[in-house]
Amino acid sequence: MARVLALTADLMFGSRLHGGLAAAGHELELIGDQQKLDARLADEGAPAPELLIFDLTDERLDGAAALEALRSAGQLGLLPALAFYSHVDVAVRERAERAGFDLVVPRSRMAREGPALVGALIERGGGTSR
Repeated sequence: MARVLALTADLMFGSRLHGGLAAAGHELELIGDQQKLDARLADEGAPAPELLIFDLTDERLDGAAALEALRSAGQLGLLPALAFYSHVDVAVRERAERAGFDLVVPRSRMAREGPALVGALIERGGGTSR
């Protein structure tokens, strides 16, 4: 079982992710904004996550900037990060890849293969494959 944090304000998709990951034996904590994510990662009493998921489809959440800030502050170490985007938004995908996500996939693939993607990233401990 892996502990996963997801930065998403989309409760419907978040619920879908939660269900799929729970069925695969993972624990998912949904976080709705950057400030709450920062606070959660800084909370030394909270269980440490093994993976982060970022929703890049919400214009109010800048997942690429969030990841860059966390990595530059040294808050993530080798913690793998997965992002999903709207398949039509190539610029968002390219920016996410430059920001250093370990895996960037279309939202449709995340919906279909979320538990398998999470499992593979956790098993290999991150990396740079896209």
